[in-house]
Amino acid sequence: MSELRPRSELRSATPGLARHGQLPKQRAWPLVLQILGAAIVVVLLSGASVGAVVVNSLTSKVETVTIIGETEGPPPQIGAIEGGFNILIVGSDTRLGQNGIGGDYEDESGNLNDVNILLHVSQDQTNAVAISFPRDMVVGIPECPDEEGDTKGYSTEPINVALYYGGLNCVVMTVQELTGLPIQFAGMITFTGVIAMGDAIGGVPVCFTGPIDDPNTGLLIPQAGTFELRGLDALAFLRSRAGVGDGSDLTRISSQQVYMSALVRKLQADETLSDPTRVYNLAKAALTNMQLSQGLGNLDTMASIALALKDIPVERVTFVQYPGTTGGDGVYLGKVQPDTYAGEQLMAYVRADQPFVLTAAGDDRGSTVDPNAPAPDPNATTPPVDNTGLPVLEGVSGQTAAQYTCSVANE
Repeated sequence: MSELRPRSELRSATPGLARHGQLPKQRAWPLVLQILGAAIVVVLLSGASVGAVVVNSLTSKVETVTIIGETEGPPPQIGAIEGGFNILIVGSDTRLGQNGIGGDYEDESGNLNDVNILLHVSQDQTNAVAISFPRDMVVGIPECPDEEGDTKGYSTEPINVALYYGGLNCVVMTVQELTGLPIQFAGMITFTGVIAMGDAIGGVPVCFTGPIDDPNTGLLIPQAGTFELRGLDALAFLRSRAGVGDGSDLTRISSQQVYMSALVRKLQADETLSDPTRVYNLAKAALTNMQLSQGLGNLDTMASIALALKDIPVERVTFVQYPGTTGGDGVYLGKVQPDTYAGEQLMAYVRADQPFVLTAAGDDRGSTVDPNAPAPDPNATTPPVDNTGLPVLEGVSGQTAAQYTCSVANE
C-alpha cells in the first residue's frame, strides 16, 4: 500500500487561497488516463540510470490478470510498438482496503466499474481518441466467466456491473462488444491509486467557472479560477457529481475531461519527465496501485507503448463521451440509453482511424471554453496541428487536449 500524503492544499493562481475538507460517501470515482503518464515515464526510467534492482522492485509488486483478446506472444523489446492498439482503463468503486476513503460501508465487497475509458491509438500512430462510457449506460453484458470459472448468462444492464460479474476481463469483453474494437491492454485503479498517482504527478491545473462546495466528496473551490489539484483533492474533483454541471454522470464526464486534457498538456510541457526522482515516483505509483493485464504489466511493453504515444500532438489527442440520453423507460428508466446512431458514427471514425473534429470544445453543461486560455505561442518550435478539412462529428461531446476548458460549477 502506498503511503498517503496528508491532506494537501489547493493551490491557485491567486496566492493565499487554500482548502480543507472531508471525503465521505458517494459512489465512485477513480480515473485515469494517467496510465499514459506512467507509460511515458517507463521510457525515461529505462534510461535514467536506475538500475536493474529498481526495475525488479517495481515489477515484483505488479498485480496482473489475463484478459480475453490479450496480445499473445513475448512482449516487444523496448522500442515503439508497431501499429495501432487499444487500452481500457477502469476505475473501481470498491471500499475494500481503501482506508475509509470514499465513505464507510458495512459491506465493502461491492465492486463496480464506475469509470470506463477506452484509449484508441491509430494504426499510423498520429492520433488518439479516449472514449468515456457513462457508468449507468445500459448495454449488453456478455457471458463472462468469474473467478470460480462459472459463466453468467447474457444480460442487458448498466455497464458498471461488468466488474462485479467477472472482474476486469468482463469489462473488457463488454466494451469490445459495444465498440467492435479488440482490446489488447487493460488496467484498473481504485481510490487510493488515484491519490497516489495524483501526488506523484505533482498537481494538475484545473479551471472552474465558479465556487464549488460538494459535501459528498469534500470538494471545496472558493471561487472561479484555476487551481492545482493533486492527491486527495484530485480524487474529490474527479468523483464530484453534485458539484459540477447539472449533477448527472454525463456532465461529470465532461468535467473530468477538463482534468484529463490539462494532465496531457502538463506531461508534455512540464519538467516532470526529465526529473529521475519524480519519474520513478510516478512509475512506482502506477505499477503498485493498479491491476494490469499481463501484457501491460510488462515494463518493456509499457515502454514500447510510451514511445508510440510520445509524438502524438495534443491537437490530435481527443476526449469524447460515448453518446447517450436520459429520460427513457423500461430498462432505461433512471439510466442512460445509448444513442446508437451517434455512437456508431463515432465508432466508424475510430475503427477507420479517421481523425475528426467536434462541433465545440466541451458541452457547455459540465465543461466550457476557458475565456482566459493562453494564446498560441508564436515562437513555439512545434506549430499547432492544422485540423482544417477534417470531418465534423456531430452529436458527440468532448474536446482535444489542446483546448483549454473550465469545469462548470453547479451553483
